[in-house]
Amino acid sequence: MWALKSYNCEHCGSDFISGRALKYHFQQKHLGEVHHEKCDQDVLRETPQRHSEPTRDRSTMETHKLHWENLEERNVKYMATKISKTCRMCSRHFGTVLSRENHEIREHHFTARKRAQMSAGFSPHNMLECKGPQELRRFADRHICPASGSQRAACAAEVGALLQLIQESFPVPASRVIQGGSYVKGTDTQGSSEIDIVLLSKASADVNHYFKKQLRDGLETLRENLKRTAYGNRILMGRRTPLSLRFSFLCTESLHSHSVEIMAYYDVLGPTPSTDLKRHLYRKLYLCEDSDEAQLCALGLLPYQVDFVKASVVRLKELIRLMIHWLQTSFAGPTEENKFRRLPSSYSLELLTIYIWERAEKPLSFSLLQGLRAVLKLLVQYVDIDVVWHRHYHRKFPVFVKVNQKRTRPFILDPVNPTVNVCDTCNAWDEVAHVAKLSLRKPLFSGVRAEPPWLFTDAW
Repeated sequence: MWALKSYNCEHCGSDFISGRALKYHFQQKHLGEVHHEKCDQDVLRETPQRHSEPTRDRSTMETHKLHWENLEERNVKYMATKISKTCRMCSRHFGTVLSRENHEIREHHFTARKRAQMSAGFSPHNMLECKGPQELRRFADRHICPASGSQRAACAAEVGALLQLIQESFPVPASRVIQGGSYVKGTDTQGSSEIDIVLLSKASADVNHYFKKQLRDGLETLRENLKRTAYGNRILMGRRTPLSLRFSFLCTESLHSHSVEIMAYYDVLGPTPSTDLKRHLYRKLYLCEDSDEAQLCALGLLPYQVDFVKASVVRLKELIRLMIHWLQTSFAGPTEENKFRRLPSSYSLELLTIYIWERAEKPLSFSLLQGLRAVLKLLVQYVDIDVVWHRHYHRKFPVFVKVNQKRTRPFILDPVNPTVNVCDTCNAWDEVAHVAKLSLRKPLFSGVRAEPPWLFTDAW
C-alpha cells in the first residue's frame, strides 16, 4: 500500500497533500511575516516595531508560560501554553510537536548524540546504584521517605499555624481555603515538599475587573504582612509571579522546608458543586482564550486532583515517591543552550504511576522494584502513553469528545479536567525516554525480570 506524503507548514503546523497546496497556503497566510525574537511571534514585516509595544493581554503569557514549575494544580497553565510545541533551545512556538522537533534538528543541530550529552545527569547518591530490593528499601527509608511519628505531627501543627496566619494576613475575606501539593497528598519526599494554598472569596460569577485586581493586589499585601509576623524570619520569599505568591517555609526548628505557593480568586464552584455546574466550568475552560482567566478558573478543581492522588494506597504512594526522586536525581540541569527545556511535572508522573498500578490490577502489596521498572519501561515507549479516566466526565461529554479527537501522544488527560493533557507541559519526552532507558541498565535492575502482576510490561 502506498503511503501518502504530507507537506508540513513550519509556521503553523498545518499539513497539505501537495507542495503546491503548501505554497498557496504560505502565500495566503504567512507571506510578508517575520519572526519577532523579543515576543517570539510571527508578525507582519512592516509592523514589528509596533508589535513590540507592551500589551496587557500578552504580558503574563510571555513571562509566565515557561517558568511556572511548582504549583500543584499544574493544569491551570496547560490550556494556553502548550510547552510541548515550544523549542527547548530558543523558545519559539510551533503548531505541532513534529514541526518543533524538525526545527530543533535543522536550526540547533539537536541530534541523538547531542540529546544523549544534554539529558542524563545521575546523582552520585542515586537509588539506581542500589543492588536489589532490600538495599532499595533501606535507601528509600534513609533518603526519600519523609519524617514520621512525632516529627510529622509537629510539622503538621506548624503548617496548620502557617495556614491560619495566611488567612488572617490576607486583606480580602476568604470564604473558603483549599490546599494541594505533595505534602497534602502524602507524596512528599525529604527533598521535595510542596504546599499549594488557594484563597477563595465568595462572589457572583459576573465579578468585575476591579474585584479580580483586588485579589491580585491582596497577594502583594500578604507578602508584606507575612514578613512582619513572628514567622517572618522563617519565610524566604521567592520570585513574584503575576498570579501567585511563592516562598519557602522553614519548619520544625529549621530541620526541613516546604515550598509554598498561594493564589487567590473567587469561588467558581463552591464546596459542593452540581454536575451541571462542573460541566459549565469545563465548557468555559475549553472555550477560554484568556490564559490568566483559564488558570484562575481551574483552581476550583484542585480538591478533586488532590483527592485522586491522595486516595492511593500506601504502597502506591511509596512508588510515586521513588519516581519523583528519579526525576530529581537522574537528569542534567539545563544549560544556556537548552534553557527552555521542560521536564514532566511531578503531577504527570503521579498520574502515570497510578495508571501503571491500575494496569497491574491494583495490588495492595507489591515489589517497589517491579513497579519502578514498569513505569520506566513505559517512559521508554512514551509515544504509546494514552491514558484517560472517566470518573469526573463521561465518554460522550462534548468537551471530552473534542479534546480526544485532537489528542497527540503522549497523552494523559487530567482525571478531573477534560480540557488538559498533562503531558503538554514537557518538551523533552525524548530525553525522558533516553534517561529511562539508561536507568534500566543500572545495577538496581541487573538480572531483574517481570513478575506477576507486572507481566504485561514484557510487551514493552
